Amino acid sequence: MTLIHQKSRLKKPFLIVLIVFLSIFVVSFSIPEKEYRIYQFPKNKIPRIDGEFSDWAQVPESYTIGLDQLMDTRFGNGTNLNPKDFDISVKVGWVKDLNRLYFFLEMKDDYWDFDNPALGQDIFELVVDGNLSGGPFIKQHNGNKDIISLEELHFKGHGAHAQNYHIFTPVQNKEEVMIWGNTPWIKEFPHYNAAYDYNFKHSESGKLKMEFWITPFDHAAVEGFQVSTITKLKENDVIGLSWCFLDFDGEKCESFMNLAHDTKMIYDASYLNIFRLMPLEKQFVKAIDADWSFVEMDRNQRWFQFKDESIGNITKWHWDFGDGNSSNDQHPSHKYDKAGEWTVILTIEGPEGKSVRSKVWDVVTK
Repeated sequence: MTLIHQKSRLKKPFLIVLIVFLSIFVVSFSIPEKEYRIYQFPKNKIPRIDGEFSDWAQVPESYTIGLDQLMDTRFGNGTNLNPKDFDISVKVGWVKDLNRLYFFLEMKDDYWDFDNPALGQDIFELVVDGNLSGGPFIKQHNGNKDIISLEELHFKGHGAHAQNYHIFTPVQNKEEVMIWGNTPWIKEFPHYNAAYDYNFKHSESGKLKMEFWITPFDHAAVEGFQVSTITKLKENDVIGLSWCFLDFDGEKCESFMNLAHDTKMIYDASYLNIFRLMPLEKQFVKAIDADWSFVEMDRNQRWFQFKDESIGNITKWHWDFGDGNSSNDQHPSHKYDKAGEWTVILTIEGPEGKSVRSKVWDVVTK
């Protein structure tokens, strides 16, 4: 959260002192070298955004990122954070071929602050840089700000190559998220969805649970989704990701606890943490499992290139192309003699057994 976020709360003399203080204070922190992990949900166990949360029980505790990983980089508390005042744990997940990041938060606060209609409330601030492009992405920190006005820079890359989400915890009488950028559309369904569970009122203590997904973008354009580029999430790839929590107690934001250990993470993607998109846990992986894909090389020649995408220790392949022809190559090429709708079957074998995958009428010739 930048200083401008707090203008409604702070007097100008105090702002000047705070600016000087921060210019000295934040540079003393370095980026943690720890690599964090993003849990891969099986496709038949995708978490539902319904406020019930049982879908997250499958995620091992080793994926949990707690208060002990955070540092207060604004108000001088360092890593000496008191869980009796505020506590948080976060799990992050993904699903192969579905370009979303899923989050599950459990938080306890001795004073939940959420009656302010603007930014003066408890906030989970999340920043994602899907392709590790790095660098500043907020207009106030654009290197051209002395040449181009902030008003004009707002529409020139402000929040484009990395995205900053201010997620209200909990939300009351306003949108669930403020996007610090020129792309408020990224907080709309189907790019974002959230569910909360809590039983407390403003100024009370209590526990809050929430789950949500976001869609990361390599480039989020002010013009909208149609001209933007979604991050393609791939197994074992790494992304830039970090978060902080702004703990308001009444009129005062008393701590700015962040995972990156550097306040610059909110506007410069070079300071985010590294997160790896993990493979499936072993219990969800078959010892041997047949799968395949194809590319139509030439429609007029009825020519197809097939690709084995099976997993396991495989020693034999057998392809049945559906027209009476077959192949024992791993990645065969085949030409059909006539028009038709073909059922193609791949059978694989290995020390762990045998697996079969047929696809009905995916392959069509004219």
